[in-house]
Amino acid sequence: MKTRSYGTVVMGLRAPVLREGDDLVEISVNTLLSAAENEGFSIDDNDILGVTEAVLARTQGNYATLEDIANDINAKFKSDHIGLIFPILSRNRFSMILKGVALTGKKITIQLSYPSDEVGNPLVSPEQMAKSAVNPWVDVFTADEFIKVFGESRHPFTNVDYIDMYRNIGNTNIILANNPTEILKHTKDILVCDIHTRKITKEVLRKAGAATLYALDEILNTGQHGPGYNPEYGLLGSNIANDTQLKLFPRDAVEFANEVKQSIYDKTGKTVEVLVYGDGGFKDPVAFIWELADPVVSPGYTSGLAGLPNETKIKYLADSKFANLSGEALNAAIKAYLKNEADDDFEKEGTTPRRIVDLVGSLCDLTSGSGSKGTPFIFIKGYFDHLGNE
Repeated sequence: MKTRSYGTVVMGLRAPVLREGDDLVEISVNTLLSAAENEGFSIDDNDILGVTEAVLARTQGNYATLEDIANDINAKFKSDHIGLIFPILSRNRFSMILKGVALTGKKITIQLSYPSDEVGNPLVSPEQMAKSAVNPWVDVFTADEFIKVFGESRHPFTNVDYIDMYRNIGNTNIILANNPTEILKHTKDILVCDIHTRKITKEVLRKAGAATLYALDEILNTGQHGPGYNPEYGLLGSNIANDTQLKLFPRDAVEFANEVKQSIYDKTGKTVEVLVYGDGGFKDPVAFIWELADPVVSPGYTSGLAGLPNETKIKYLADSKFANLSGEALNAAIKAYLKNEADDDFEKEGTTPRRIVDLVGSLCDLTSGSGSKGTPFIFIKGYFDHLGNE
């Protein structure tokens, strides 16, 4: 019997640039079928097809203008002073939202967290913090006071001074503090801008007496102010499209994934799992920035990608249970053990304790990147295989 010499295989599938109104289900399936024919690979049960969230949102026409944001802010906040708390430091994401809020003409107070934002974009390096006498849990700064203590703050990768950028958009004042209630000393009308911790921040502010309180997932969440909206995530996951528009996170991603899965089955007889993916959930080892600025890695996926990996530590088996074996005897023993689906908890300890969809989505994001590869579809073979399946 021929022995397979590879495990998981990941490939980016090239596709034309997609536009609003394109049939993405048909394009996704045809791209996969054409690639399989042209490149000579098979489509099998338990393969995975990833589709980037950007092309789903684009074909849906899920765009919002800065005016749309301003209109929804005006509808929800009646006072002339609004507080924006804990936004991430981003040219492509939050600066566009801030421009929309600024169109209202309201006075804006932004509270930034420090030494970094929620996803790790730094205002101050760990070395600077260690050398200072600052207590980040207590100390509060104006922008000028912060610069006086730490100097000019520039992002290590983009070289952007986000304090300077944000306070020059609209009628904006900036404070730096990590206690959410600090913003209430300036205004009681608050837009919560953090992503993964927004529910906690919102609850703290509610209990502390905020008058009007919304989070970014509650702005542009109905379609009342234009065709661009997301009922679950609102402005979360949005990204710059051009100078006046943002692309929002896609809608109906679960339904889309299931339609693609069914279409592939109808054409091939194979059950391929499908996910829509955005940012991967991984952390940069140099600047310590967490990649996940989207609210989730995948806004929609098919049922076969639910749950946690069921994996076993081969290195533990080799060093303990089968320590007396080597060579082909060791290989055969481990394959037989895995084939019988070992359930020893310790043997699984140390395998990645993350959801399958987050692992696969991160793999897709790393493969497609965010630049010029031109591969908005990612095909993965052998992800659910293990040594005992051979």
